[in-house]
Amino acid sequence: MSEQQKWFAIDFIVSPNAVDAVEHLLNEFDALGIEIDQLRKKSDDDVTVVGYFSDPISEADVKSSLDHILTAFGLEDSQVHSINSRVVENADWLSEWKKHWRPTRSGRFVVAPSWFDVANEKDAVVIRIEPNMAFGTGTHETTRLCLKAIDEYFQPEMSFLDVGTGTGILAIAAAKLCTAPSPKILGIDVDKDSVDIARDNAATNKVSDKIEFVQRTLDDGIPDFEFVCANLTLDVILPILPKLIQKTQRLLVLSGILTEQEDSIIKELGNLGLKDPIVWRDGEWIGVLIKV
Repeated sequence: MSEQQKWFAIDFIVSPNAVDAVEHLLNEFDALGIEIDQLRKKSDDDVTVVGYFSDPISEADVKSSLDHILTAFGLEDSQVHSINSRVVENADWLSEWKKHWRPTRSGRFVVAPSWFDVANEKDAVVIRIEPNMAFGTGTHETTRLCLKAIDEYFQPEMSFLDVGTGTGILAIAAAKLCTAPSPKILGIDVDKDSVDIARDNAATNKVSDKIEFVQRTLDDGIPDFEFVCANLTLDVILPILPKLIQKTQRLLVLSGILTEQEDSIIKELGNLGLKDPIVWRDGEWIGVLIKV
């Protein structure tokens, strides 16, 4: 994969309660990376949210969609104070990333950059992620919710499927805990770059022999797994929910779902015969665990 030298960024300066709405907006526009600067901020300080793209993106289109998303989140447009586009040199971005990225702990798991010393993290299962312009670091609430589920419910002998694997963090987490002599761990994603990055991260974590990463959709050719994770968004989850359930032998974890969408996912699970799921919350997001 060739290294891109320039990236196109859109900076938002927003009130703290608008951070999730802007992040949702950037995901809707398929941002390759999102940076949220909340370090050393007071609870009421403005927050800078940056979306990165490989090609220029129209500010007019962003502003038009932003109006609808702010309404959906119950926010006024005054919560977004400024929007600015700029070009970012790759070297500049990497330098800034190293200044701000710190390890994130979720249960036993610590997601950390390669240069950060985590020797003081007792009993930690460390997942090393190399910085890459196009992909996140696994510190988002939705990833933390999935890591929580893996930490509490994944058994070392289980098979594991990660749908929409992205950086491969969830599959790597399962591989770190897996003690089966012939591990059955699969990460799938429709994006080729995601699959390439996931493979690189698996190699960094020395678990390449335990995981297979494949560019494909969740289709009939994929076998059943005991533990299935789908960290996507609700609009992606709902159409494939019957297939996710079909592929799950024991435990299904869903994330990427906003708190106000909880009733929708619970209702749909009920329609498919699944009652009383376990729901966790982290910020504006929920994770749902279903015992199939």
